[in-house]
Amino acid sequence: MSTPSAEEVRLELEAWLDENWDEDVTVHEWWQRIAPTGYAHPTLGTHAGGKGWGRDLAGVVNTVMAEKGVMGPPIGGLGWMLAAPTIAAHGTPEQIERFIPPILDGSVGWCQLFSEPGAGSDLAGLACKAQRDGDEWIVSGQKVWTSGGQVSDWGMLIARTDPEAPKHKGITWFALEMDQPGVTVRPLKEMTGRAMFNEVFIDEARALDANIIGGLNNGWAVANSTLRFERESLGSSGRRPRTATPGKKGKVLDRRVADFATPATSEGGVPSVGPGLWQFLAELARKSGKNDDPVLRQELARLWSLIEVNRLGAIRAKDPGQRTGAEPNIGKLHVSEMFRSFREVGLSVLGADGMLRGEDDTVSGGMLGELAVFSPGPSIYGGTDQIQRNIIGERVLGLPREPGPTKDTPFKDLPKN
Repeated sequence: MSTPSAEEVRLELEAWLDENWDEDVTVHEWWQRIAPTGYAHPTLGTHAGGKGWGRDLAGVVNTVMAEKGVMGPPIGGLGWMLAAPTIAAHGTPEQIERFIPPILDGSVGWCQLFSEPGAGSDLAGLACKAQRDGDEWIVSGQKVWTSGGQVSDWGMLIARTDPEAPKHKGITWFALEMDQPGVTVRPLKEMTGRAMFNEVFIDEARALDANIIGGLNNGWAVANSTLRFERESLGSSGRRPRTATPGKKGKVLDRRVADFATPATSEGGVPSVGPGLWQFLAELARKSGKNDDPVLRQELARLWSLIEVNRLGAIRAKDPGQRTGAEPNIGKLHVSEMFRSFREVGLSVLGADGMLRGEDDTVSGGMLGELAVFSPGPSIYGGTDQIQRNIIGERVLGLPREPGPTKDTPFKDLPKN
């Protein structure tokens, strides 16, 4: 089947939404209605419930849903962002059939059990271990910076299954059930006042051998796919429809979709950085009489340039003939810089009012205050800015790697923190 044009996708989806959108159904009913169509995750292959489209047509789907004001699929969950494409790429047909449909219809939530207190930037240095016990694996260790761990049913776990192998070669990717003895999730409160991240303690929890994705001791290759999907998502741009937390623990499945079909308020979290927010800041500068300030005008122009560079980079990433291999890393760096720039420009315009958060009667409804305290986050999660630059330098530009133990050194012989 030939790939449709963007206009064909738009017309087809608009017709489907006109016929199927119903603001009185529950969130779960709506997600179950979308899932079989392939619109829930268009970039997945047809074998995994998607349409096999590129990111350009997936962007058309997001834009149409946002323009129509309907609730989108569960795109806010890490199951949708990371687990589904990873399992589609590395899982067996049985695993794809078992794990992906509940992700696409929002029945379950997933979290990412990768980073550890001693293995963040050097992720392959992880110490969480899994030991075979018949058809199961006994898992023990600690994970940290786990987004949504307290509302997740499953975890994407990487654990060390062969300490005799070099550190990159003795790792396995598991689908781990979170609701079991031995798994303890503790929220980490941030300066935003919320607890998006968690630390997870795993004490002799059990993972099925049948839930190994991509093969025993091949977890580093699988994890790199997961990280690539993460960077592609974090570095992407464009409009998206509103969504909600998937899974029963998110406590939204039984709510009406109408609750999620209107613009987000300041209580809904951090605003999206893009042209809409830039226009908002430019208008604030005009109303406050600061639009003639040459320094502020220069900063607004620089910010607009960043937005355009990110947009053009996203277009280039969709063209196979122009890819360098570092597009996800470059896109993530752009997003980190945009968050910092929006913070600085926004606070320059608002002054002390920019410190107010969560107050709907403030100039920005508390939005810029929320952005200001959140803005350091994108330069850390999903791989720090420094790690992104190392990847670009070493893997794309061919610069020398940082000094360290040889790749063939067994993990058990490496110096520990």
